[in-house]
Amino acid sequence: MKILVIGGTGTVGSHLVPRLVQGGHEVSVISRRPEPYYTNPDIAWPAVNWISTDRGKETASGEWAKRMADIETDVVMDLLCYSGEQNNIMYEAFKGRVQHFINCGSIWAYGPSERAPYEEHFPRKPIDSYGGGKVEIETFLMKKFQEEGFPATVIHPGHICARKVLPIDPQGSRDGVGVYEKLATGKTVHLPDLGLATLHHVHGDDVAQMFELAMIHREQALGQSFSAVAPYAMSLLGLTRFVAGLFGKEPNIELVPLEAMAEHVSEQSFDIIRQHIIMSLCVSIDKAKRLLGYAPRYTTEQIFVEAIDYLLESGQLDLQ
Repeated sequence: MKILVIGGTGTVGSHLVPRLVQGGHEVSVISRRPEPYYTNPDIAWPAVNWISTDRGKETASGEWAKRMADIETDVVMDLLCYSGEQNNIMYEAFKGRVQHFINCGSIWAYGPSERAPYEEHFPRKPIDSYGGGKVEIETFLMKKFQEEGFPATVIHPGHICARKVLPIDPQGSRDGVGVYEKLATGKTVHLPDLGLATLHHVHGDDVAQMFELAMIHREQALGQSFSAVAPYAMSLLGLTRFVAGLFGKEPNIELVPLEAMAEHVSEQSFDIIRQHIIMSLCVSIDKAKRLLGYAPRYTTEQIFVEAIDYLLESGQLDLQ
C-alpha cells in the first residue's frame, strides 16, 4: 500500500515510519529535513521516498495544494496540521482519491476535564487557539465523512514524549533537567495547590501504534476519533514521588498556591504549569482498545524511566 506521511520526522513520525516500512508498505515522507530526529536513520529509513519541502511556505505561496494534487497515494497520515485552512487544502486535494485519511489531533482539543476519564464522545471545550484549531479540523472531517463518506479518522495523542523527548515534567512544565536534578538530590520542588492535577502522557511509539492500527482496522476506524494515551494519567504528586524514588529519595515537596508558583519558576514555565493545572487531563482508551486493539507498550512510569535514562546517558543530567 502507498502511504504518505506528512511531518514524518518528529516524535510520532520517527516511530511510525519504520513501522510502516517494516509492514511492507511503500512510504513517502514530507519533511523539511530528510532524516528522522529520534530514531536510527539506518534502520527502515533508507526505503523511504523523501519529499523535502516546507509546508508553511508552500501553503502561503499556493504550491502546497498543487503538490498534494499531484501525489498518488492510498493512505494519508497528516501529523502536522494545525488549522482549518491547512486541513481544507488536504481535503480538496485528496477527496475521492484515497482509501484512508488519518489526521493527528490532540487531547488538548478536549478542554479541562469535567468527567474523568474523558471519552471521545464528550463535548469539546478547548481553552486556546491550538485546541480550537484541532476541534475545527475534527469537526470538518467528521462532517465530511457523514455527508459524503470522506474516509477520515482523527487520533488525539496525549502529551507526546519518547527517549529523547522529555515528558511534561512532575511540576507540569518543560523545565529541562532542573526538576530531575532537584528530585535526584533531595532539593525542594514546589508543586501547585495540592499537587493533584493530572497529566496524561503517551510515548511516541504508542501513538504510532494507533495510526498503524487505524489503517489496519480501516472499517472500524472510519468516521471515528480516538484518544492515544498511556494506560492511565498521573498526578503531579504521584510523578514527583515516582521520579524521586528512582534515585532512592523521598521528594522534598513544598505545596504552594498556583499563582505563587510564579515566584519559584520562570515566567515561561509558569504559563505552561498554569495551562496544565487548568486542563488536568485524564483520558479513556477504552474505545481504541475495543475497536482497534490498541495496547500501549508504555506506562507513564516507563516513559519517565526511559527519558531519565537518556538524560543520564547523554550527560545532560549530571549528578556527580
